[in-house]
Amino acid sequence: MPKKVVLAYSGGLDTSIIIPWLKENYACDVIAMIGDLGQQEDLEAARKKALATGASAAFVEDLRDEFITGYIWPTLRSGAVYEHKYLLGTSFARPLLAKRQVEIAKKVGADAVAHGCTGKGNDQVRFELAAKALAPELQIIAPWREWKIASREEAIAYARAHNVPVEQTTQNIYSRDRNIWHLSHEGGVLEDPANAPDENMWQWVVSPAAAPEKATTVEIGFEAGTPVSVNGKKLDAIALLTLLNEIAAANGVGRMDIVENRLVGIKSRGAYETPGGTLLVAAHRELESLALDRETAHYQQILSLRYAEMVYYGMWFTPLREALDAFFASSQRRVTGSISLTLCRGNVSVASRQSPFSLYRTNLASFTMTGYNPKDAEGFINLFALPITVPQEQTQAKTQAAHHEAKAR
Repeated sequence: MPKKVVLAYSGGLDTSIIIPWLKENYACDVIAMIGDLGQQEDLEAARKKALATGASAAFVEDLRDEFITGYIWPTLRSGAVYEHKYLLGTSFARPLLAKRQVEIAKKVGADAVAHGCTGKGNDQVRFELAAKALAPELQIIAPWREWKIASREEAIAYARAHNVPVEQTTQNIYSRDRNIWHLSHEGGVLEDPANAPDENMWQWVVSPAAAPEKATTVEIGFEAGTPVSVNGKKLDAIALLTLLNEIAAANGVGRMDIVENRLVGIKSRGAYETPGGTLLVAAHRELESLALDRETAHYQQILSLRYAEMVYYGMWFTPLREALDAFFASSQRRVTGSISLTLCRGNVSVASRQSPFSLYRTNLASFTMTGYNPKDAEGFINLFALPITVPQEQTQAKTQAAHHEAKAR
């Protein structure tokens, strides 16, 4: 039995009831680790709540800069998007939280770590793969796989029975996860894919119908695939993402609704708000269209898909993910420049593309036959067509031979 457990604590429904449950069922010392990922919540209140509900200590860790520079930016540089739509906001947050959780466990001499992830979700895998990679000696406790609680309604009842204050009610049943990159919503009416999201579910990005009619243009600057400026002003990572979140959210940009394939084999429905991230992914992709050669760009698409899967699956602390980072660090060396985007009532369009490493040449792309000898195309086409024409010639030759043979009879 563990004597000291570090719990990844958010103050939400699940982790709020885990503290008393751990003390009841394991008779252990519980230490709460609260990661500040820019979720815009009262984390000091969460710390006090953890202590009031039985934790012997509670730490609030400011992880915002490390989250952006060490997890969001590498994923952005890779172009990773899961199943065409999901920008991985929860996925790459979990390995960082688990990493800090393990660091604290080692610091305080804990022999176990715990999390509030359900037995049906992806997050249990993400937390536990990170813990196993960084501290395989620690025991992992996953209450949702052990206790008798079978639903969020029962979890709310448990909280009430143990005098644990929680925001969720049977009417406001959504499971949410927020950080500086996104806000996710699961549960409630979303559990039926036939249902449209309730408008009052959205909490960050304004309705496109209520957004300003006048378009807003924003310029995003990159250096080697990393965002560095907004409207020509250099900003640190936190300030840059915060500003883009404000601009995009006010213009109704960043809402997304998806039925996704979980790693554990279940299809799930989620709604996501990723305002600044939507702009960054769009701008980065447009800048790559200027600066990357065709072969690198096309091969990168294959690796981007794999990178997205690895992040979604919780395989952050793996040799392959690190190796892919090395590839993208090389491929992104030319991805420097700026992209201007026009935002209007939820829509994003490209206003301008500029890069000192642009491979676009007007004299080649124009309809004027300059900088290019069109006669060269004839030989190129003939050679390129050989895999097509040779089999056809063989077929024709056999057909003619058979025809002559039949005629000779």
